Amino acid sequence: MNPRKPSDSYTMMTEIVLPNDTNVFGNLMGGRLMYWMDIAAAIAAQRHCNAPVVTASVDNISFENPIKLGNTVHIEAKVSRAFNTSMEVHLRVWGEDFTQQYKYKSNEAYYTFVALDPNRNPRKVPGLVPETEEEVRLFEGAIRRRQLRLILGGKMNPDEALELKALFIKEK
Repeated sequence: MNPRKPSDSYTMMTEIVLPNDTNVFGNLMGGRLMYWMDIAAAIAAQRHCNAPVVTASVDNISFENPIKLGNTVHIEAKVSRAFNTSMEVHLRVWGEDFTQQYKYKSNEAYYTFVALDPNRNPRKVPGLVPETEEEVRLFEGAIRRRQLRLILGGKMNPDEALELKALFIKEK
C-alpha cells in the first residue's frame, strides 16, 4: 500500500448560512456546523484510504467567531496522520461576509475516522507523507493527540503514553 500525501485528501466544502441553520441570535448553530465538518472530514478520510469510513472521535471544538446568517462557511479538511486502521483529519473553518468583503476564522478541530472493509471491519490504511512545514507539524503532533484521545476514551493507560509523558516529565 503506497503512502499518500495530505494534499491527496484535501477537501473544501462550502455552505451558505440560511435561516434554518441559525439560532435566535442569527448565528450558525454549532451542531449544524459540526454536522458539515463531519461530512467534509469523512470525504477527506475516504479520499485518503479509498474506502468507507466511520467517525471514531471528535476533539474539542472551540468556536472563536460566530458565523452569521447569510454568510458563507468554508470548511477545509485533510488527513494529518494515518495510523493502522485510523486517520486523523485536521479541519479549519472560515466564515465569509460578502457584504463587508472579508473572511474570518471560526474554528479548528481534529476528527478521527476508521476505514472499513466490505464486512464493516477495520482495515489498514495507507501511510501519510507530509510535505510542507505545517503538515510536518500536524503529523508530529498527531501522536500526542492520539494518545490523549485513547486515554480519555479508556483505551490506553496513562503510563503507556510515552509521547505525552515526554512533554511533562523530564528524564534524569
